[in-house]
Amino acid sequence: MSWHPQYRSSKFRHVYGKAASKDKCYDCVPITLSVHDNNFCAVNPIFIAVVTECAGGGAFLVIPIKQTGKLPPQYPKVCGHKGNVMDIKWNPFNDFVIASCSEDTTVKIWDIPNQLLTRNITTPKKELLGHTRRVGLIEWHPSADNILFSSGYDYKIMIWNLDAKDVVLSNPVKILDVHKDVVLSMSFNTDGSLLATSCRDRKIRVIDPRAGKVLQETSCKSHRANKVVFLGNMKKLVSTGMSCWNNRQIALWDQNDLSVPLLEEDMDGSSGVLFPIYDSDTHMLYVVGKGDGNIRYYEISPEKPYLNYLMEYHSHLPQKGIGMMPKRGLDVAACEIFRFYKLIPTKNLIEPISMIVPRRSESYQEDIYPLTAAAQPALTAQQWLNGINKDPLLVSLKPGSEGLLDPEPSTKATDMSQQDRGKGRMEDEEESRAIESDRKRLKTEEKLPNDGQACVSNGFDMFECPPPKAEHEVLRLYFRQQEEICRLRGLLQERDEQIKQLVMELRNVCMDTGDH
Repeated sequence: MSWHPQYRSSKFRHVYGKAASKDKCYDCVPITLSVHDNNFCAVNPIFIAVVTECAGGGAFLVIPIKQTGKLPPQYPKVCGHKGNVMDIKWNPFNDFVIASCSEDTTVKIWDIPNQLLTRNITTPKKELLGHTRRVGLIEWHPSADNILFSSGYDYKIMIWNLDAKDVVLSNPVKILDVHKDVVLSMSFNTDGSLLATSCRDRKIRVIDPRAGKVLQETSCKSHRANKVVFLGNMKKLVSTGMSCWNNRQIALWDQNDLSVPLLEEDMDGSSGVLFPIYDSDTHMLYVVGKGDGNIRYYEISPEKPYLNYLMEYHSHLPQKGIGMMPKRGLDVAACEIFRFYKLIPTKNLIEPISMIVPRRSESYQEDIYPLTAAAQPALTAQQWLNGINKDPLLVSLKPGSEGLLDPEPSTKATDMSQQDRGKGRMEDEEESRAIESDRKRLKTEEKLPNDGQACVSNGFDMFECPPPKAEHEVLRLYFRQQEEICRLRGLLQERDEQIKQLVMELRNVCMDTGDH
């Protein structure tokens, strides 16, 4: 009989959740009252979007990520739907494009301007018409550009190619008609070659989306699945649902054999849906409960016991939905490895929660920031439709680095140990390259206008620093600028000393060569 120690070595063992202060939250946000089990929130490094309550149709808000505090009552909305908005998702490769789906059976693609909104947006960039009943879920492909999946209450999943020039699309490139009830969740593996779904019939299916064939399907009756997510390249799935005793439960599955779960773990007796959120960079699984304020997090290992409990973030404020910041938007200086945006409808509040690894050093911690998915596609839409698979492009989060790594095309998933070794080699290659210190970090700044006037109002950059609204905000901004000036002066002094030292070394070298 094998013996497992009570405490295991892990760099994430002491990760803790830190809620943002009140002035860093988003207040007076009219969060939707819909009872649909979705996140209702989408986040990228520039904007936060949240589904809102709106009379006479569906709408959602798009707020610059830096514009915290109270939201004006008449803040403009994106309100082109005729029914309630059910899901929203940002394009992973364009921070100014967002997709939304609604009870009006349509999916719409929106272009968000790069200046502060001054009026409602009512005209979409594209409109997708194909479903006959309301559309509940949408998902962007993780590595191919402009490929969007939508799932409706007509039990169908439709694949759309947004490279088409038509504004109104009514013919999807593929229709997956393999479900007998409403699809509750969708999740891709790393290269997007497989799609996992959970259905209202409580079954999990692994589907080849291009062939339209079900590769695996659960037959276990002890676990009634509600949400499912791929565990990166580990060839495993995690689902949340209910046990036969009506306890909330987590189950771990082998993607090649869904007949029996590898692991089942009961959580509690609450009735709210559990949202599983997996971070493939750190191999951490976050479990967020709808209707309660807690966030449990685990570390996934390739061998038994597979699921290793780490800690739990406690809060007395219940959450209705949750948004997740992409890795490229995190504060690496604070050792932040994940950030949630918690929707609290009882207070009309959006509260950021940072998951932090406690470290004494203020330098960049390479061991907790492996290469992560970049904001650039690895494939075009047509390449993926033609059968090519490719992992997402990778980028380092180290400040000042911009080197992209292009992984080799792969149609097979690898285990986690091979993934770790591959990442280690890629990190070594990244470090060995001579990257110029003055190159810009990979961000979406390239999408901003060259003249810089579109996102500036009264001398303030709306995305980096919204205009102060009160005297104390002006003072805080003033002192922040003073601190930044002092920091820059210190950097200049250090550079001057380095230059002097290099000049002295050059003189010594010249004198030595002259003597010879």
